Amino acid sequence: MNVRRRLLAGLIGAAAIATAAPAFAAADMAAAKTEGKIVWYTSAPIKQAQQLVNMFKDKTGLEVELFRSGGSAIMRRYLQERDAKRAYCDVLTTSDPAEMTMLAEKGAFTAFKPDGIEQVPKDAIEPHNFYVGQRLNIVANYYRDDKISDADAPKTMKDLLDPKHKSKMVMADPSFSSLQLAVVGMTAKTLGWDYYAKLRKNDTMVVQGAQQVVEMVKRGERLIAVGASDSYATSARAEGRAIKTIEPPDGTFLIPSPTAIIADAPHPNAAKVFVDFLLSKEAQALVPASGGYAARKDIPPPKGNAPLASITTTPVDYSYIEKNAGAIKKKFNEVFE
Repeated sequence: MNVRRRLLAGLIGAAAIATAAPAFAAADMAAAKTEGKIVWYTSAPIKQAQQLVNMFKDKTGLEVELFRSGGSAIMRRYLQERDAKRAYCDVLTTSDPAEMTMLAEKGAFTAFKPDGIEQVPKDAIEPHNFYVGQRLNIVANYYRDDKISDADAPKTMKDLLDPKHKSKMVMADPSFSSLQLAVVGMTAKTLGWDYYAKLRKNDTMVVQGAQQVVEMVKRGERLIAVGASDSYATSARAEGRAIKTIEPPDGTFLIPSPTAIIADAPHPNAAKVFVDFLLSKEAQALVPASGGYAARKDIPPPKGNAPLASITTTPVDYSYIEKNAGAIKKKFNEVFE
């Protein structure tokens, strides 16, 4: 190819990229009113989800058809409909950024910049605006501070390897928890699988999920939760439990619960209005009551929790997690068999 042809090809390529860039049209309330409703699939806490639905209907007059279940059930239902080329869902909110990232790469979502997105941490926004966090999950460590003194508590992930913590720790299985899959995958990537081998040697117990982790700590059967969802610790503290969270600088993760608009949504305009609403201050103010962090930085954290700006978090490579999910689960099971 001569210089002139190479230059022309480059100009055509640049023009194609510019043409493909999303326009990010604002939500159109008049068009949304014509559509009349949206269908929302969500894994948000049930009380929170219903409050949001009621608030949105009161505010806009638009109906919301709600399907609320666990993250795996939500995703399974959506994928079955996608495979059958039947579009029912308008807005999808899950707890699995890795799978949502993979779906975004396949063109499953409509890029959209909701009002207030400038208040959301960049780690909670898909780089091309195909999803934004509806709420944030802080994954850290927590412990029984009536059984372990603050001086003896593990401040870093590497502190957990100290023999004085042997037989005191519990963690969730990444084969059952998408949050834990991201945590284990990134921790193993940065600290190596030898780190988990040492945790195993220190008699760390593995249970199915986050609920089982917090119950073990509440009962005092284990005293330290490793790589665990802070929302469970927050709820336990609200019950009067002596549980304290530590955000280790080498192992705290901010994992969003992504919200996306489906590319072939039956009610696309109402969907944009709804996502705008989910990121509004009035809607986000409901999130801390459920123990989680709001997606917006200008909403206070759950009572007794550290402000988001003061927490050092480890970035998560969701493409890496999605592509290596099977290998991560297999290796973890080999280490803890």
